[in-house]
Amino acid sequence: MTIYLALLGAKALWLLYLWLLSAIVASYLSERKGYGEKLGLAFGLLLSLIGTIIWLVWPARPESKWKKIGPWGRPKPGEEIH
Repeated sequence: MTIYLALLGAKALWLLYLWLLSAIVASYLSERKGYGEKLGLAFGLLLSLIGTIIWLVWPARPESKWKKIGPWGRPKPGEEIH
């Protein structure tokens, strides 16, 4: 009986890691696309992996970091982001 509980605990821990990682990624994507971190965090926490997928296909705002410098990376030296 104890072994089954231990295995269940390990699966629950991995699912917790997946849930938290999806919230982090959704928060990052929404902030990068110009909507703010809180909205992405809500999507990631409430919808888990589906929330992250939603932010991958959600269109970016015209003045967002996503449009100006891309999904990853930083601005080049001398460039300013407003």
